Formats: sequence, structure tokens, C-alpha cells
Amino acid sequence: MTPSRRLIALFGLAALVFLAPVALAPWGGLGRIDVWLERAGWFLNLAVLALSLVDAYLSPRLSQVGVEREAGDVMSVGAKNLVRIWFTNRNLSAVKVSLHDEHPLPATVEGLPFEIELEPRKARSRGYHLVPHLRGLNRFGRIMLRMQSWLGLWWFHDQRLLEAQVKIYPDIQAVHGLELLARRNRTAELGVRLSKLRGRGSDFDRLREYRQGDEPRHIDWKATARQRQLVSREYVVERNQNILVVIDCGRAMANSSDGVSHLDRAINAAIMLSHVAIRQGDNVGLMAAGGKIERWLRPMRGSAAMQAMIRSLYDLEPRYEATDYPQLVEQLRLRFRKRALVVFLTHALDDLHLQSISKHVRELQNPHLVLTAFLRDVPLEQRVRQIPRGDLDAIQIGSAAQLLLTQTQLIQKLAATGMLAIDVLPNQLTSEIVTRYLDIKARHLL
Repeated sequence: MTPSRRLIALFGLAALVFLAPVALAPWGGLGRIDVWLERAGWFLNLAVLALSLVDAYLSPRLSQVGVEREAGDVMSVGAKNLVRIWFTNRNLSAVKVSLHDEHPLPATVEGLPFEIELEPRKARSRGYHLVPHLRGLNRFGRIMLRMQSWLGLWWFHDQRLLEAQVKIYPDIQAVHGLELLARRNRTAELGVRLSKLRGRGSDFDRLREYRQGDEPRHIDWKATARQRQLVSREYVVERNQNILVVIDCGRAMANSSDGVSHLDRAINAAIMLSHVAIRQGDNVGLMAAGGKIERWLRPMRGSAAMQAMIRSLYDLEPRYEATDYPQLVEQLRLRFRKRALVVFLTHALDDLHLQSISKHVRELQNPHLVLTAFLRDVPLEQRVRQIPRGDLDAIQIGSAAQLLLTQTQLIQKLAATGMLAIDVLPNQLTSEIVTRYLDIKARHLL
């Protein structure tokens, strides 16, 4: 309990009476007025004190306000997660309570602190949104409450220890967003073109009525003769193929753009790709490696594969060490010998680093089909687009342009060897990887 500004102001006004004799002394002839002023000063101060004690005694009790936090055990990094606070006012009168929550850090919060009015003997809730910035295990701590007294002379404070652990997962909410858009045939809004798979498979599925736009070679003439109307054969894309997502978690992936690390971009892309692949009936596996193999999941199918993927990736952090690419290739070939689409997500710091990655990843081409996605250096690209303002700027921009050109040429040479390779901006990685996967399926490259 602490005094409010109103109480301090009242005591200050009452104390001014003691200063009146000093102010009137130059005029003299006060007589007994100073005695009466002194008595009045004491009376006013005692009256303010008594009023404050009565206010403190008659005011509702903050301890009679129950508080509970309602939050999920799992949250998504970079996405809005709702946290709801429930209040129960057991006082006989209405109260206005201010609240602040000790939420997981680092994070961006919308709606904290806040004030809420509570009716007597009733429960009410209010929520705020939490946007975590880092994956991994985190925690909620105390809830701090504050309430003003009946006359506003005191502030009552209280803390409730409501500790709770929370797992900050990759942005799994984006998966639900893709699912909703897919149901509405609006996946192009995410840059993903699912339509490439329609009717492009080689496995026969069923017969159906001919539709405008069907290829003539898909018409089943025997069924057409029996039904006396055009009947088409419908095909589906091959299922049960193996997809291995390989994530580089060395020091190069600690770089970031727009506040999100390259590793987080790769993890989000891996989860989205896994979701789409599982929907297509494929098996999905995972390997994450830096100086050593950090995570390994054999290809699985169904919802169990998705859950295992998320559990394995939620606390993965970049290692500030060089990635051992020879070990990565060796372990991948030893642990999984069947043909698979290997999707390797990485970032090359310079042309020498890119050459090293390309040299070792090419060894996976037998027996696998390899798709390597190089995350583009955003600051370097932004530097190239700037207008030079002097000789030093011109030299720096020219050097940056030369570096980007060299990397682009190396990636083109890598693609010319038969390996699939793309150079993509970090914020476009997810849509580009999913689209390439669907294109590979549609063209029967696997």
C-alpha cells in the first residue's frame, strides 16, 4: 500500500497552515493568531490522516480479487498468441484493477498493461496478444496488480506468482493458414501454386465424366462406348515418396533479415513443406547439422511425422561454428539409402563458402534428387541497389555487386550439373520451396 498523489497533496495543503505565521510575521501584531493557526494545522493534518485510515479500511480488498492466466502450453514464434486473464471479484463493491503480466521474453506485446472494471461477485476476462521472438522453452512469471482505494488516497499493490512453462514452437499457425486457403482454392495468396498437381500424375485413380479442358489422351473410349458419353481417366501423383529436409544450423544461419534469423526462416519453410508433402501422401524426414548432427528423424508419414518434426525443431538454435559438410553428407548417405528428394536449406557467406557447400552436396546426387536453397544476403543486395554518394560508396557498391554476381554464376553452374538449386530471398523461402516441391512431383522427377 502506497500513498497516492491526492493524499500527498492533501497533507501538503494542511501543512501550509503551519507556514502562515512565517508568511505573516513581517506585518506583526499577530497576537494569538499564530497559536490558532498552529492548532488548525494540527487539526487539518489529523483530519487528513483519519480520512486516509478510514479510506484504507473501507476500501475493497485487492486480496479478494482472484486472478488466473489462460495460455496455451505451445506458442508460435513471430505470430500473435492470445493470452487471457480471468478475474473474480469477491468484494461487495465494484473495483477497477490495473494489471501487468511477466510474460516470456523477448517478445512484442499488444494490450499490456491494462485496466479492467469488475462487478461485485462476478467473473470477467480480458486478453492480450504475445508475439515471441525466439523459439525454445520459456516461462510466464508473476502477475502484478494495482488498485486505487475508495477515495483515491491509496494505491494497493499485489503480486501473484503464476509461473508456467511454455514451448515456443516455429510458426505452426502458418500451416493452418495454408489449410484454410487450400480449402478455398486461394493458395496463390501465399505464393504457392498447388494447381500444378491436378491430373498430372501417372497412377490411375478413377473414371469420371469428361470435363472441358481434359486431355484427349485421358479419354477412356471403352467406358465412353458403354456409357454413351465421354468418360475420362483421372490420375493422381505418386505417393509414398521420401522427402528429406536438411537444415544447415551452422554460424551462417545465425544471420537475420527483418529481425528473423535465417534458421527460423528455414524451420518455417521445413514445417510448411512437410505439411504439404504429408497431404500429398509422402514420407517426410529431417536432418539438422552444424559441427555435428543435431537432429535426425527418419522419413515418416501422417500426423505423427508432423508432430515429431515440430517437437524436434522448436528448440533448435544456430551453432556458432563451421558446418561440417563432409560429415553431413556421409551421415545422410549412411542413415538413409533409399532414393529421396533431399531439400537442403542453407546460406553461403561468400563465394568460397558456396563452392564448399556445392562440392559436398553434389555427392548426394547418387541416389538422391537434391534441391538446394541458398538464402540470399539481404543487406548485400540492398547495398547494391543504393546510389553511390562518393568514391568510397562506389567502390563498396561495386564490390557488393561483384560478389553477388559471382555467387549467382556459381549457383547457375551448380544447376547445370543436374542438381536443382535456387537463390531466394529469406521471406520468400517457404513459398518457393513448396512450389518447387510440387513442380518436382508434377514432372515426375523423383
